[in-house]
Amino acid sequence: MLAGLDRHPHARAVLEGGLPPAGSPSHAYLFHGPAGAGKRDVARAFAAELLAEGAADPGAVRGRVLRGSHPDLTWVTPSGAAEMLVSDIDEPVVAAVSHTPFESTRRVFVIERADTMNDRAANKLLKTLEEPPSFAHLILLTARPSEVLPTIYSRCQVVRFDAPSAEQLEERLGRHGAIGDQARACALLALGDGERAVALATGEGPSLRAAAEAFARAMLSGALAGEPWSDVLARAKRLGDAAGTEIEQRVAADAEVLPEKERRRAQREGADAAKRAIRRARTGAIDEGLRLTGLWLRDVSCVADGAEPLVYAVDRIDALREDAAGRDVHRLREAVALVDETRAALTLNVGEELAVEALSGRVARLVATR
Repeated sequence: MLAGLDRHPHARAVLEGGLPPAGSPSHAYLFHGPAGAGKRDVARAFAAELLAEGAADPGAVRGRVLRGSHPDLTWVTPSGAAEMLVSDIDEPVVAAVSHTPFESTRRVFVIERADTMNDRAANKLLKTLEEPPSFAHLILLTARPSEVLPTIYSRCQVVRFDAPSAEQLEERLGRHGAIGDQARACALLALGDGERAVALATGEGPSLRAAAEAFARAMLSGALAGEPWSDVLARAKRLGDAAGTEIEQRVAADAEVLPEKERRRAQREGADAAKRAIRRARTGAIDEGLRLTGLWLRDVSCVADGAEPLVYAVDRIDALREDAAGRDVHRLREAVALVDETRAALTLNVGEELAVEALSGRVARLVATR
């Protein structure tokens, strides 16, 4: 049995049924399910089985695939700030897919975040999906299947990965040192996303939660003079800068061993990649901060409506009760909608600080009357 399929009966039936020698694997799969559901690990395990078929030492082949060092496995991740660029698909997949395998009898291409492909990138990939070589297999991964272009979706065998339960996430968080109400809260706030649950419970997660909570509570109390949104934005900037620095350092180390002409090209491309990484990390952190802000308002509305068992932030129930006292449930729900509206607007490259500042004023005015 393929590793990682214990919780995914649909995926197990499709993938194990397609494994050689008894099965006939599809030329293209679309793995969909929330982040942290295990799609990436299963994709690698499935690729290992496909590439190990007929090998003199299948175990060695599987080991190289799992380490990411097999020449017949190509793994693609988006390099754009918010989307898959044409260059991510063109040479690594479209041009390479017609080349015969280096060692195996097959080639496997895994494409993460397939929902971020723009029309140009998708059109590049489309012909490959329609007429792939017999030895090529493409595995597309997404947490947002509804955002995958229909022309891509319809040409893949769809494989569903189910979200882990809150109890399963709690167990996972226990291995990272989170216990009790904190673990329960992070599991619930993650909304079935295993990677997000770990991020909330470790590293910058607790401080981001605190910043989002402080922002939400400031809007509820009308205490906006100190710009309570600034902590969320500052944390996002630090995360963006750190992502850019990591790219720059890696490019600088690689450039040292390149000839002068290639070094200059690598440095130019590295600078562009660093800019995209900065924006991707910063906007992602702002969105997560606003998501948590909206969930705090949502929890306050649950308490105000007498539905405490539905609260996510179970480790902050006393503060939620304080914020909920005398509140109008309908206005609180409207406030949550305003947060979601701002999150959607930020995907269109509007000014981040102005958008968040405007949100704070709108919510504060909306909920001003208890």
